[in-house]
Amino acid sequence: MTTAPNQTHQQVNATPKHESITGVVERLTYYSQESGYTVARLQRPGAKELTTITGNFADIQPGQTLQLTGFWREHPQYGPQFQVVNYKETKPATLTGIEKYLGSGLIKGVGPVTAKRIVAHFGLETLEIIENQIERLSEVNGIAKKRINMIKSAWETQKAIKEVMVFLQSHGVSTTYAVKIYKQYGDAAIEKVTHNPYQLAADIYGIGFITADKIARNLGVPPDSEFRYRAGITHVLSEAAEDGHCYLPQPELILQAVELLTFESHQPTEQAIAPIIQKMTLASELVRECASDKTLLCYKPTFFYTEQNLAQLISDRITRPINSDIKRVRFWIERFTQACKIELSAQQQQAVETAAYGKFTILTGGPGTGKTFCVRTITSLWKAMGKSIALAAPTGRAAQRLSEMTGLEAKTIHRLLEFDPRTRSFKRSSTNPLPHSAIIIDEASMLDLFLAHSLVNAVSENAQLLLVGDIDQLPSVGPGNVLADSINSGKVNVVRLTQVFRQAQSSRIITAAHQINRGQYPTIEPISDTPQTDCLWHGGGHQPEHGVQAICELIDGLIPTLGFNPITDVQVLSPMSRGLVGTRNLNNVLQQLINPPSPEKVEITRGGSTLRVGDRVIQQTNDYNREVFNGDVGFITNIDTEEQEVTVQYAEREVNYDYADLNEIALAWSVTIHKSQGSEYPVVLLPMYTQHYMMLSRNLLYTGLTRAKKLAIVIGSKKAIGMAVRSVNKQQRYTQLASRLIQAGLSPSVSNKRDY
Repeated sequence: MTTAPNQTHQQVNATPKHESITGVVERLTYYSQESGYTVARLQRPGAKELTTITGNFADIQPGQTLQLTGFWREHPQYGPQFQVVNYKETKPATLTGIEKYLGSGLIKGVGPVTAKRIVAHFGLETLEIIENQIERLSEVNGIAKKRINMIKSAWETQKAIKEVMVFLQSHGVSTTYAVKIYKQYGDAAIEKVTHNPYQLAADIYGIGFITADKIARNLGVPPDSEFRYRAGITHVLSEAAEDGHCYLPQPELILQAVELLTFESHQPTEQAIAPIIQKMTLASELVRECASDKTLLCYKPTFFYTEQNLAQLISDRITRPINSDIKRVRFWIERFTQACKIELSAQQQQAVETAAYGKFTILTGGPGTGKTFCVRTITSLWKAMGKSIALAAPTGRAAQRLSEMTGLEAKTIHRLLEFDPRTRSFKRSSTNPLPHSAIIIDEASMLDLFLAHSLVNAVSENAQLLLVGDIDQLPSVGPGNVLADSINSGKVNVVRLTQVFRQAQSSRIITAAHQINRGQYPTIEPISDTPQTDCLWHGGGHQPEHGVQAICELIDGLIPTLGFNPITDVQVLSPMSRGLVGTRNLNNVLQQLINPPSPEKVEITRGGSTLRVGDRVIQQTNDYNREVFNGDVGFITNIDTEEQEVTVQYAEREVNYDYADLNEIALAWSVTIHKSQGSEYPVVLLPMYTQHYMMLSRNLLYTGLTRAKKLAIVIGSKKAIGMAVRSVNKQQRYTQLASRLIQAGLSPSVSNKRDY
């Protein structure tokens, strides 16, 4: 009998029949950090093959025994799958299940080896013993009292964390951050989240307004509540700071807040947002300032007062000149250059003379213009003058280069200022200034508003400060544009080196960089097996997938034949993180190519991302407790599944991460050009595709290219390169530092117009 078409249609769209299955999670195939969506493989009793399960899980680990309710479906590519509607965890009933459960990483202090010993000793009673007679773990060989206490604490914490996880899942949010929430709030986690879900965005790294807003809606916070509007306005300003802005004009703030706060049928009006901004200003949650064109500028208070104070600090320094003896300095330079058999250009002579007595001096210039040589000469002069010299840079790598350049010790700025993790502040300040009379800061284009303020505030009243940086590079990752604003104010002593020396002209990297700076399409040698220069172009096709293939072929083929080590010498720099030639995809591809899995390498998968011993990783946020900072790059040297710790080697020091804090680090086989600031690499691969048109700009291409010390290979389309070269100052940053310096009516202690 033939089924009628309408009957077939009804049958296809009928609600699937629900049933229950039970099994032990064997492994995770995929896990979404954002949604909790998971694909896992389940070992069911009596089944010869593993079952694929899919669904949203609060938390799931290999070894857990789950009772699942859902329905079967046929995936066109992967075959039968069980779609989970709801589930609950049950204690594992088999020795294998118990062993996997304990060794899965759920409990700090118990890894696979310890779990095997515990289960071998206690058998099916293992979980009952841990729950009610945990002191009996001392019966197991190798488990001391200290470890028993650790396991007890972890077991109790895990139960509390699960409550938080279930609570968060019941309110429609991923529980990836449940451990962090529990670490932040402890047993009060549920109470804190219920009382003020928006506080999560302020307190927990990785949770933003959007996630907090989801929880708030599920808790019944109405979309038009003033509480929500205030949180939204604050979030818009925080997002602006992520893009480098110190403030937003009020009309722009209102437009972005309306867009953010629009939800389903609710759309706030501009007239509804403006009064909230007014209330927040009266409550000192915002600071508003009237610009010269009468536009109201909206700041977070810390941004406003920091910018204002920084301008005043610089003003105070420059209006207190040092008595200079320029004849003596010129006599020293003459003797020094004769003894070293060197010659300073007119610009370099100006730089040394200006820095000799300048209270606040900026030395800027592109590659090959002699900044390094100037810094060496200035440090020699200051030493001859008997000054106590301190050298620092924003990143560890930049500090190391500065030390190699001068032969003197150099530190990161955070170490120079002696950051105290307990107070989350610097020990060095105006009340406890740095004990140095002359300070040089390299890679000063990376100084954001807050770090610059802390630095200048800690320089003693009579000390000299020299900032060295390339004004044409990308501005700081953090808010502000301190180096450019200081120069553009016209009120600070600035020496700009423009002459490219003959020895530097032999480098095509340097030549191409200066061409890009002038708005010219760079002269780059087409790729070949026998390159003649240090700057190459690989067409890589016009499609990003061809670019991925080209990068892999270069790393696997040409680069090793040229004598470079892909593990330590090569850095892939991308304009952005998204897309096929973005850092996320490239890191997965390059990890498999450069550091593939093997039985000798321990690895861990968290949030759908795999980290293994030997991986290059980058720190993604400032962690003052561990003293590692945004942009620091290191290698994973150990993964301890017992202690649930990952060890990363950063330069000369090792740093340990709990599993719960692994979202602070990410693979760094490929990093964004922004994250590469302050670093140099023997070889740089630079994919440039129109897919990244939103980010393409002249200073981005210039910055990426000049990260290469020995070889740069640009991969991609000429159209994308041309787009980058033509795009100048695509996004101006909202800052007022230059205006504040101008308004201060400063007069440089050493005239910019001195006749040398």
